[in-house]
Amino acid sequence: MLTLLSTLISFLMGGIPKFLEFFQDRADKAHELQLARLQIERELEMRKLGYEAQERVEHIRSEQLEMETTSNIKQAVIGAQQAEMQAIYAHDSAMNEGTSQWMKNLRASVRPVITYGFFFLLLFVDVGLFVYGWHQGTNFVELAEMLWDADTQALFASIIAFHFGGRAFGK
Repeated sequence: MLTLLSTLISFLMGGIPKFLEFFQDRADKAHELQLARLQIERELEMRKLGYEAQERVEHIRSEQLEMETTSNIKQAVIGAQQAEMQAIYAHDSAMNEGTSQWMKNLRASVRPVITYGFFFLLLFVDVGLFVYGWHQGTNFVELAEMLWDADTQALFASIIAFHFGGRAFGK
C-alpha cells in the first residue's frame, strides 16, 4: 500500500507542474485577453478621435475653400468693375475726339454744375424758410431743428457724396 501511495504521489507530483502551468496559462490568457480588449477599446477611441480630428480637418479645409471662393468672387467683381470703369473712360475719351474744346469743357462741367445747382437750391430754400420763420417769431432752436432735420442731412450728404465720392473712387 505504501508503494501504491508513493506511486500515486509521485505520479501526481510529476503532474503538478503541468497542473500549475495550466492555471498559469489560463491566467496568462485571461490577462492577454483583457489587454487585447483594452487595446481594441483604445484603438476604437483613437479611431473615433482620429475621425473627429479628420472631421475637424475637413471642416477647416471646407472653410478655407469657402473663404478662397468668396475671395475669388470678390476679386472677379473688382476686376469687372475695373474693366467697366476703363470701358467708361475709353468711351468718354472716344466721345471727346473730334469735338471742340468748348464741348469738352461743357461735358466736364456737368457733375460740378449739377452739384452746385442742388447745393444752392438747398441753400436758397433753407435761407428762405429761416427768414420766413424768423419774421413769424419762431424760436431759433426750433427753426434749426426744422430746417436741419434728418432728411435734409441725408440730402446734403448725398449731394456732397455725389460730387466728391465719384472723384475719390475714380482715382
